[in-house]
Amino acid sequence: MKLHIAALALLAAFSTPAAAQSDDPYAPGRAIVADIGKIVTPNGVQETFEVTLGGARQIVNVRGSDRDNPILIFVHGGPGAVEMPFAWVFQRPWEDVFTVVQYDQRGAGRSYPLNDPATLAPTMTPERYRDDAIELIELLKKRYAKRKVVLMGHSWGSIVGLSVAVKRPDLLYAYVGVGQGIDFREGEKAGMAWTRAKALAAGDMTAVAAIDALAPYPQGEFTIAKADGWRKYAIPYGSLIYNKPDLKYYFQTPRLSPEYTPADVQAWGKGSAFSVTTLWPRLADVSFNSVRKMDVPLVFLLGRHDYTVPSPVAADWFGQVEAPSKTLVWLEHSAHMPMVEEPGHFFAALLRDVLPLTGTKEKK
Repeated sequence: MKLHIAALALLAAFSTPAAAQSDDPYAPGRAIVADIGKIVTPNGVQETFEVTLGGARQIVNVRGSDRDNPILIFVHGGPGAVEMPFAWVFQRPWEDVFTVVQYDQRGAGRSYPLNDPATLAPTMTPERYRDDAIELIELLKKRYAKRKVVLMGHSWGSIVGLSVAVKRPDLLYAYVGVGQGIDFREGEKAGMAWTRAKALAAGDMTAVAAIDALAPYPQGEFTIAKADGWRKYAIPYGSLIYNKPDLKYYFQTPRLSPEYTPADVQAWGKGSAFSVTTLWPRLADVSFNSVRKMDVPLVFLLGRHDYTVPSPVAADWFGQVEAPSKTLVWLEHSAHMPMVEEPGHFFAALLRDVLPLTGTKEKK
C-alpha cells in the first residue's frame, strides 16, 4: 500500500534515452555505497539468488555479519513496492544482529521480468503470496540451518506476513507488523476521513470535493485508481512520511542502491503498476477482524501519524487479540515508513522487543 503513484513517478524519473542511461551518472555513488556496505566478517553472508516459489521465479537478497544470527525476513509493501532498493538506507545496523532477507515478490521489482505477466496475473491472490512466503521460509531454514525465523511485514506485506503467522505459527519466533493492515475497507475509510478532515481544516475544498466524489468507495468497486484518488491528497499532510510532504529525495534513493541498476528500477515501476492494478480489487474483503487469538508472539511497530494504512485500526485490533506475548511500540515522529523516519528508535525496538524472542544464536 506504499503508493502506486510514487512508483510511477520513479519510473518516469528513470525513463531517459538509452544513451543517457549508458553514462549512468549514479554508478560512482552506487560503488561507494556498495563498498561501505560490503559484508567482510568471516562468518558473514551477502548473496542474491533466484528461487521458484509457487511456480514463479523470484529474487532473494540475504545480508548479515554472522550467519549464526537469527533470520529476519522483510515482506515488502505495495503491492509491488519492493524494499530491496531502499534497504541500504536503514538496514545495515540490523545486519549485525540478524541475517536480513529481502525478496521481490511475484510480479514485483527484479522478479517482474522473470515471469510472463499474463501467466502470472491469475495467480496473484493474497493466499498465493502467503504461500510463497511460507515456501521461502522453508527454503531459508534449510539453506541456513535454522529452526525458525522472524517475519516482518510492512504495509501490503503485513497482510502477507500476518496471514503466514495465522497459518504457520510454528515457523516463526515472532511476527513483526509495520504499517500493519487489518481490514482493507475499514482502513481505506479511516484514511479518507482523516485526509478529508485535514483538507477541510486547510480550506482545500478541491481536495474535499475530490474525496467526496470517490463515494461509495471504499464500498462497491475497489480499484487502485480510487485508492490513489484520496492518497494523493493525504501525502502532503504527512500520511506517508511525517512532516515531509516532498518525497522526491526519498524516492530517488534507489539510484544509489547497490542491488538495483536503472533497468531494475524501471522493472520495479512496471511491476508495481502491474501488481497493484491486478491485485488491489482482490483485496477488498481481506480482513483479520475475526482473528481473536494468535499462536506466535506479536510485535507491532506503528507510526503514530500513519494514515496511509491507518495505525489506529491496527492498534484497536492489537488490543483485542490474544497472543503468547504482545508488544506495541509507537514511533511518535513517524507515519508509514518508521524504519526510514526514525531508524534509531526502530532499531532499538528490534534489539529490545524482537531479538530476545529468538533466544540464543542457532549454531550449526
